[in-house]
Amino acid sequence: MTTAPMSGRKAQAARNDELILQAARAVFTADPGAPIAAVAERAGVGISALYRRYPSKEALLQKLCGDGLKLYVTVTERALADRGDPWEAFAGYMRGIVDADTSSLTISLAGTFQPTEELYHDSARASDLAVQVHARAVAAGVLRPDVTVADIALLFEQLASVKLGDEERTAELRHRYLALVLDSLRLPAAHRPLPGPPPEDDELQTRWAP
Repeated sequence: MTTAPMSGRKAQAARNDELILQAARAVFTADPGAPIAAVAERAGVGISALYRRYPSKEALLQKLCGDGLKLYVTVTERALADRGDPWEAFAGYMRGIVDADTSSLTISLAGTFQPTEELYHDSARASDLAVQVHARAVAAGVLRPDVTVADIALLFEQLASVKLGDEERTAELRHRYLALVLDSLRLPAAHRPLPGPPPEDDELQTRWAP
């Protein structure tokens, strides 16, 4: 069965929606207090087009976090479906969540809007899956038993706080530090080459430039 192509108007609406969501993520993770007009400006769409899709800033924040939770669930379900090497399944889960960057939403947007019942439901599902991934790795003897699910959640937030250079450089550094984290979590201890070069002094200094 093939999906019928969208009409020109629907296709444009879909493109606008994607632009709006990308812009909203960038704007609100940088400044949760930013006005919704800043999203329209960054997306390059009229404010009326944005309001037709999202009647309020809260509705837009709910959509962003809902999409983030669904992505988290997808990544975690994939890890649980992996019946291969237990450590690689857990490490794949960690890498997948870092790539999904859902923790940036948690850091920036937690407590800034009223969650919906659907968000509560998806959050509970995500938490349950995280517990399952953690428990399976501990039971397999590959994850330190003194590390909790909450520890892992805060490690994700620490990795999400790494922002240096462009998106490619930021991703490279996050995976560098994730490799360090994984080596510290694994039983028995492992020491693998770290991905990507360490940050240079001038890279660190650019953050202070006006």
